[in-house]
Amino acid sequence: MKTIGRFEKVALPELDIFDIDAKIDTGADASAIHCEHIRIDEKNQRVSFYLLDPSHPSYHHKSFNFPIHKIKTIKSSNGTKEERVSIRTRVRLGDKTYLTSISLANRESMKYPMLIGKRYLSKRFLVDVSQKYIGNIL
Repeated sequence: MKTIGRFEKVALPELDIFDIDAKIDTGADASAIHCEHIRIDEKNQRVSFYLLDPSHPSYHHKSFNFPIHKIKTIKSSNGTKEERVSIRTRVRLGDKTYLTSISLANRESMKYPMLIGKRYLSKRFLVDVSQKYIGNIL
């Protein structure tokens, strides 16, 4: 297993997104990405959304349209429950790329635009919480 830190740079190649900051959260079940204007087209089972990352102007307000993977109720870190839609896409961390589910969420009150949860991490990575940004060092 590869060792990573509590914060890492990740890429979402199918969304043409690279070098985005992510918080590695072993307490979170699923991964999430910061976006807004989430529109669900139930008839066609698709979701459209705008990615938000002010630190990357080329990604900020970039529009996407994906097949819906799931819609489920998520309990956030502050205890509130909300219905969220998720998509399936590949996430690259260092030299490893895996298909995973990512929930679409408004993370404006969070410091990092992306959260990587334990479903992505399990049996693939060890997290050294005393380190940051070590996953891209080969």
